[in-house]
Amino acid sequence: AAPDAIRAAIAGYAGRTHHMDFDLGGPLFPGDKVTACDLGDLPFDENDAAGNRELIRRSIGTILDKNAVPIVIGGDESVPIPMIEALAGRGKYTFVQIDAHIDWRDDVDGERWGLSSTMRRASEMDHIEGIIQVGQRASGSARPQDYADAQQWGAKFVSARDVHANGIQQVIDLVPTGSNIIIAFDCDALDPSIMPGVIGRAPGGLTYWQAVDLMHGLAGKGRIAAFDLVEFMPDCDVDDIGALTAARLIVNAIGLIARQA
Repeated sequence: AAPDAIRAAIAGYAGRTHHMDFDLGGPLFPGDKVTACDLGDLPFDENDAAGNRELIRRSIGTILDKNAVPIVIGGDESVPIPMIEALAGRGKYTFVQIDAHIDWRDDVDGERWGLSSTMRRASEMDHIEGIIQVGQRASGSARPQDYADAQQWGAKFVSARDVHANGIQQVIDLVPTGSNIIIAFDCDALDPSIMPGVIGRAPGGLTYWQAVDLMHGLAGKGRIAAFDLVEFMPDCDVDDIGALTAARLIVNAIGLIARQA
């Protein structure tokens, strides 16, 4: 139900794309040559996980073949895996994950393509040349060995505590200039005060402006090649606060991608 809830929150902006947006420093679209198109939901079969992933891969591939940039609304944290796979053969990428959890489990109860294994699967893809993970806090499914494996691979971590103490620029500095950047945004990276609609709430998450400044900083460092936002749970939301926050993050993603075009 997350995509529909986020669409409802973002709908009011559709008629105001020529208005001043102060997050972006101008209108959503800087000119008449770039726009965004909602392609709707993909069908889903809870009994065919492999088929679901293949459909995501093919759909993202079609978007990329049109020289467009996919903005994917999930769904759980396994959704980015086929999105990343669709980018294979199209260059090298720096993968920036914004998440309270590190998702480096090799498998969970025999499932290797689930929401706890996203970054492990990404690390196995030849077109992923760098991984930067931002916003870790509290505890999740990761074991100490998962964290050690990630560090051995070369993944860079900036915890939520580090962000609050030392700012967001330290993350941006880790991204090589001119990179093709994949941004994977898990809603539980944000503090529950602005994103209550998640499964695993924990205090001390990122603020809205830290998230926005990070996105803008990444766009200034390279090119956003794909963006996803996942793990929003409307049933856990409070007064649609989380839906509004998610909608504003997507507005920023759209505006940044439009400007890089």
